[in-house]
Amino acid sequence: MYKNLLKKNMDYKRRILACLIVLCILFISGCTHINASIESEPLPTVSIDSIYAEESNWAYLGMGEDKKADLFLVCPTVDMGKSGNYNMALDDENTKAKFLGALNMERGIYENDTRLYAPYYRQVTFPTYFLDAEVSKEYYEIAYADVRDAFLYYMEHYNNDRPLVLAGFSQGSDMVLRLMKDSSVSSLLSDKLVAAYCIGWRITEEDLETYPELKMAEGENDIGVIVSFNTEAVGVEESIVLPKGTYTYGINPLNWKTDSTVADKSLNLGACFTDYSGDIKEETPGLTGAYLDPERGSLIAVDILPSDYSNSLFPEGVYHLYDYQFFYRNLQENVHKRVESFCGK
Repeated sequence: MYKNLLKKNMDYKRRILACLIVLCILFISGCTHINASIESEPLPTVSIDSIYAEESNWAYLGMGEDKKADLFLVCPTVDMGKSGNYNMALDDENTKAKFLGALNMERGIYENDTRLYAPYYRQVTFPTYFLDAEVSKEYYEIAYADVRDAFLYYMEHYNNDRPLVLAGFSQGSDMVLRLMKDSSVSSLLSDKLVAAYCIGWRITEEDLETYPELKMAEGENDIGVIVSFNTEAVGVEESIVLPKGTYTYGINPLNWKTDSTVADKSLNLGACFTDYSGDIKEETPGLTGAYLDPERGSLIAVDILPSDYSNSLFPEGVYHLYDYQFFYRNLQENVHKRVESFCGK
């Protein structure tokens, strides 16, 4: 009798084991199908398991008390990719220090009126701009996935229905525009967006036709709009940001017009040259006037010499690195006006 019971017990265990093996095979097969499905579906609207739940993944997390609006600020390119990498590593403390410094150079324009949120993200490195578009696409997607994740986490946990300014510079502006083009993200902005300062990046006719929800600023007080410009000298025909033959839409930050009217340098409230701490090391009211080039849409600075602002990253006359600094006080004033306009509506 004991042997019969033992035999039945062994048979039972074998059946259980066989079932478990079958289930494992089905599970593995199912996971393969699920992973393929995930790769082909859009990202979820709400971030669930986000690295941005960790404070260490934010350069700034809610800095600024008693402000009327929030600011979601995206950093420009600071990783030069000297190690051959095409995305910044989030554990690279040296590059993160430069990342923080670049944000500090911009935040003074916004901090009088906004509470600051700025995520670290796996931005593309400088050499990525010189890759073929099909090759570089995956690296941009990595960068945008982080920015999107951070923004959704911010909206879910910190926004609390507050007015919102979006801002970036260069790659940061590209990332902000990607947020605005992303239908599942842009729907969150419909009644909260004060303005998006997408400075140092192009906005083309194709962009505006494909995404009719994108609205360019037409004056100094309108809200829910994009403020953008790219500063150059007379005669520049191309740059990384604005390739030859490309027209970009923008606005003149001195007279807040979208035509080619020349704004005299007397309208320039102050060019401010800042360091990595955000301190203003030099301020020059009336540094330069400007007008929008009717051919390229770029902002032409008329009272300075290209040789005085040359650098190793861009051809002479491409003032990309100075977009914020040449018009610092005018932008600072404009942020205040748009926040007031939004809150008083």
